[in-house]
Amino acid sequence: MRRAARKDDNHQEIVRAFKKLGWSVLDTAQLKNCVDLFVAKKGYTIAVEVKDGKKPPSARKLTIGELKFKQGWKGPYFVVLSVDDVELLNAVAGKVEIT
Repeated sequence: MRRAARKDDNHQEIVRAFKKLGWSVLDTAQLKNCVDLFVAKKGYTIAVEVKDGKKPPSARKLTIGELKFKQGWKGPYFVVLSVDDVELLNAVAGKVEIT
């Protein structure tokens, strides 16, 4: 039996930040070999891996399953370390036109 996936300490804070900025959030952190979140706004969907920016880089490495997902995903993919990253992603996504 698989144990529940561990979430990074800032996971809920990141989810709240996306929602506050008007993004829909699908939390998939419990799924094996998947990203932590899918977020969408204005027809634009992004795969998001949450890592704790307060931890050293060695503790923020992607797992093998996360790497495989990233390599196979054919859409926007971002690693988010903080609320600042969420705000930056929001600003950039606001300038993208979906055609």
